[in-house]
Amino acid sequence: MIVNDLHTYTAKEINTFQEKELQKLLLYLSDNSPFYKKMFSANNIDIAGIQTIGDLHKVPFTTKEDLQEYNSDFICTAPVNIIDYVTTSGTMGEPVTIALTDKDLDRLAQNECNSFKITGGSNVDIYQLMTTIDRRFMAGLAYFLGARKLGAGIVRVGNGIPELQWDTIKRMSPTVIICVPSFILKLIEYAENNGIDFKNCSIKKAICIGEPLRNEDLSLNTLGTKINEKWNLQLFSTYASSEMGAAFTECTSGKGGHLQAEFLIIEIVDGDGNVVEPGEYGELVISTLGVEGMPLLRFKTGDICRVYTEVCSCGKHSPRISPVLGRKKQMIKYKGTTIYPSALYDILDTIDEVNNYQVEVFTNEIGTDEIIIRIGCKQFSENLEKEIKDHFRARLRVAPSIKLEGADVINKLLFPEMSRKPLKFIDKRAPSI
Repeated sequence: MIVNDLHTYTAKEINTFQEKELQKLLLYLSDNSPFYKKMFSANNIDIAGIQTIGDLHKVPFTTKEDLQEYNSDFICTAPVNIIDYVTTSGTMGEPVTIALTDKDLDRLAQNECNSFKITGGSNVDIYQLMTTIDRRFMAGLAYFLGARKLGAGIVRVGNGIPELQWDTIKRMSPTVIICVPSFILKLIEYAENNGIDFKNCSIKKAICIGEPLRNEDLSLNTLGTKINEKWNLQLFSTYASSEMGAAFTECTSGKGGHLQAEFLIIEIVDGDGNVVEPGEYGELVISTLGVEGMPLLRFKTGDICRVYTEVCSCGKHSPRISPVLGRKKQMIKYKGTTIYPSALYDILDTIDEVNNYQVEVFTNEIGTDEIIIRIGCKQFSENLEKEIKDHFRARLRVAPSIKLEGADVINKLLFPEMSRKPLKFIDKRAPSI
């Protein structure tokens, strides 16, 4: 299923298109999915009674726990048809295997090709990939396939090693980098220390993965601002997951990640599972369109965001999602204050003495959430711990426990062996009863 320029469709036309695709999804699941066959039977669901997106409330949600417990029951085709296997990162539990057919790989390529176009990319660009393409990681594969579909060049350098990244930039003159945004600060630091004129190099854009770049009002957050103060790159936020096999990518207007409506149906639901009013925050729920290997229906992502439905200033009609506030399971109740990890990161990124950090949350002896932040410092001072806590009190009214370490010590915690992205948040809380 390849559709061109669905972003130009009106909201009504997008809805009509998606409801036709929803019928195909329901029939396919009913015929081929062991998991959904059981779900439909157990809940007396007649798929003929689900004609519109509004009718989806008749279907129970699919959860990450379902995928973990019944992983193979989601596969809808014979093993001989599976071309590629990837796994989720396992940040919130056991990794889940995602099986992709040849058709699914075409879909993945088209999604990322579209994403590059949303950022203004074309076949004259050369993309330097600073994320891994191995270790069963979908994102690196998607970027490679998308650039190939676009007809652009791609240099698969992988993550880390600033020296190698700059050598590649010098040799091959890429125009766009694809990376975790905090790594851009490492690139800048290396360039400054080694006399590299980074401001006048070939790189003009950065497509960013894994970390937020924007505040709730869509302005650049502390991390994004620190990058742009040093290096005036066009920064593009993305949001994606292996389960959805698709991405929400910002356009040049920077007003939220555009939905590629040919690949996903989205809902935003409250804590009771009801669809929220337009513009309200809730949990993102997705149903995949055009997936052959492991399609999902009403999958709860666990991520909290809202949807913008007005036409974007870039002219696209497609809905957009806001920056993700955080994952529902990562919400912390600390001394009466509700905090998402991103709020902690945003404060830490403003403090010059902080080189890197890892946030750990656990259950204390009285059964409430406790936070300790391990901070790698560029240099230690007598009052540094107090100064850091004062920053937290000024912004959040509460201050977590702080443990100061060497930056190398924290770096080893952030990047354990086989890690595909930095482990900035560790959740050791006891499960709720």
